[in-house]
Amino acid sequence: MREADIGIIGGSGLYDMPGLTDKTEVAVETPFGAPSDPYVVGMLEGKRVAFLARHGVGHRLMPSELNFRANIFGFKKLGVKRILSASAVGSLRIEHKPMDFVLPDQFLDRTRNRISTFFGNGIVAHVGFSDPVCGQLADLVQAAARKIDFPIKRGGTYVCMEGPAFSTRAESNLYRSWGMDLIGMTNLQEAKLAREAEICYLTIAMVTDYDCWHADEEPVTVEMLIACLTKNSENARRLIKNVVGIMPDNFNCPCQDALKTAVLTDLAKLAPEVKERLRPIIGKYLTS
Repeated sequence: MREADIGIIGGSGLYDMPGLTDKTEVAVETPFGAPSDPYVVGMLEGKRVAFLARHGVGHRLMPSELNFRANIFGFKKLGVKRILSASAVGSLRIEHKPMDFVLPDQFLDRTRNRISTFFGNGIVAHVGFSDPVCGQLADLVQAAARKIDFPIKRGGTYVCMEGPAFSTRAESNLYRSWGMDLIGMTNLQEAKLAREAEICYLTIAMVTDYDCWHADEEPVTVEMLIACLTKNSENARRLIKNVVGIMPDNFNCPCQDALKTAVLTDLAKLAPEVKERLRPIIGKYLTS
């Protein structure tokens, strides 16, 4: 199946991608269950794109309910090589203000009991994850932002918390003491699974609030998020459209071969059902 080259994950407030033409909804079956919604596949700036609303249209799914494996596996089956993930985040630093856009380059996992690998059940792999986002994709987003005079910051660490409740003040201040920059509930698992799927991945973090550590700011509420998300989503769509417009056909980056030396299991001895389950992920390394 080859439907798209570029994947877009829309987070809170970003449930569609205006400008897509020749649109079709594609329901993808995966061995891990159903993705959040059908993928909306179409043309954007001359490129084949697949859009997925992370929480489902209408925001039906909590972060802990997301089927991350199905979402990323579905992109892989569609032929996607690069994923731009737009996500609402809280700020843990005074310099990251509400309405700012940041490209974090590190993650810290504070979730519990989330599955973030395609492997197991007959096959073992350990991908490198020291640099969890694609540097070339980050370069491209920066270039697109400069082209439209759009301010964007690069670097920093995203803390991925379980949710759905927001942080306590103690947690928020702890993360600040660790030097963390942003806090959200979804992107770590996406990044890990995209790396296993050999898909370039980047988080475009949209700051909505100061979490609850800032003494001069009200603690974050859903009402605050919605007000900021409405404005941020328009900016995100504009930025993503321009990124897609300058996206090259091919990248030469390590993400594309992340599994080359990562699989410990003898692939020649894999059970047939394991091969078929993971063929979209490991197919290029199989001889049969």
